[in-house]
Parts: sequence; structure tokens; C-alpha cells
Amino acid sequence: MAEAQLVKEAPKPGPAPDSNQAPLLKVERLEVAYGEVQVLWGIDLEVADRQVAALVGSNGAGKSTTLKTIAGALRPKGGRIVFNGEDVGGQPAAEAVRRGIILVPEGRQLFAGMTVHENLMMGAYARRDGLKAIREDLDWVYELFPELVKKRGQLAGTMSGGEQQMCAIGRGLMGRPKLLLLDELSLGLAPVVVDRLVEIVTRIHRERNLAILLVEQDLNVALAMAERGYVLETGRLVRAGTADELLADESIRTAYLGI
Repeated sequence: MAEAQLVKEAPKPGPAPDSNQAPLLKVERLEVAYGEVQVLWGIDLEVADRQVAALVGSNGAGKSTTLKTIAGALRPKGGRIVFNGEDVGGQPAAEAVRRGIILVPEGRQLFAGMTVHENLMMGAYARRDGLKAIREDLDWVYELFPELVKKRGQLAGTMSGGEQQMCAIGRGLMGRPKLLLLDELSLGLAPVVVDRLVEIVTRIHRERNLAILLVEQDLNVALAMAERGYVLETGRLVRAGTADELLADESIRTAYLGI
């Protein structure tokens, strides 16, 4: 997939969110710092139930920091994070998982010395809905990623980058998320693998009606999946709009697509 090609093959899945309904996720004036160094200033964004939204920007813009804070891996310095009507800012990561906020982290971060199957089952550690439901979801993950079936007994750290990304997404799905956070889906992967992952994420959304917030440096990849996008620059939100609006914005096209 050429970097400057405007690809929009993946249709926007699912019904349009009800504009009168409160968003599933609402981030208000979020500020985050690493020690004395502030990296996010007053970020506002929303993700409606069953919506796919994208957070895009260059390296160091604060995209991953935003996801980690929503997922409870970082504590905010200021602002609010409201999920499903409750203020969850500063909650521990384990509590975020219990609420259904699941992060697929940048770099996959699999348990390299554990098998693919063991990694997938680790994604279900917080569930309390019974072994039958967990097995059904495991079957679904293997159906989504047939590449993993023959590798279920292989150590996760010995697989290719694309296979590891599939395993990381599958592990996230095993937690039965209400909000799936995908950090840098395409990082370091060949275009053909990225195209396949875009198709799979679109299918996941259609079949489970998940809300998804994805972080992606490649604007074209991000907006092929998302209905709405947010653009970050050096820790500040500089643009928000529908996917089509962002792709039509000449300044965005020049900055991120080189055209």
C-alpha cells in the first residue's frame, strides 16, 4: 500500500451512533506528565458506543500516552476520563480491564516465553463468565486468525511480527472488551500484512459491535477503518472531524500523506 495512496476500501461498519446518546468514552481536558515533563495539554475526544475512532499524528505527538492513560497504565495530571458514565481517571489498569477497557499495546508486548495459546488465555484472566464462554471466544479468535491455529503450541516470541500482532489482538479480544484500544496497528509490518489486519479489525467491529479507539501514525491506514479522527501534534489536539473531512483537508494531506 503506497504511503500517499488514499485507500478507503474498508466500508465504515455498523450503524451510525445515536447523536443524542452519551458517548461510551469521553475525555475532557486531559493532561499527562512524565515527572516534570508534561506531554499532553487539554486533550478532548469522544468515542461513541459501537464507533471506530482514530487518533493520528507523528512520532512523539502523545498518541500512545493518551491510550495508556485511558487504560490506567498512566495517571492523569488533570482532566477527566469518563467511561460508560463513570469517571475512571486514575483507575488501576486491572480495574480498567474489569470495566472492559482493553489495550493492545505498541510493540505487541506478548509473553515471549509462553505459547500462542497461553498468551491468548492470559487475555481472559479477569473474566468471570465461565469456561464455556471463554472457549467460545477462543474458537472465534482462531477463526479470525487461522494463521495462529497451527502455531498455538509455538512460543510467541519466535513468530513473525505480523503473527505476533495477530496474537496480541486476539489476546485483547479474549478479555471481552467494550472498548478496544489499538496502539500502532501497522508498526513495522509489511503492507500486505497491514491490509489483512485492517480487514480483520473491520470484521471484529462488525461481528461484535465494539467501540474501537486506534492509534496510528499512518493516516491512510487509520482512516480506512475509522468513522472519526483526531489529530495530535506535540501533545495538543489540532484537528478533529469525520474520516472523510480529514482526508479532504489539504493541510492534513500535505503533512501526513505528502500530497
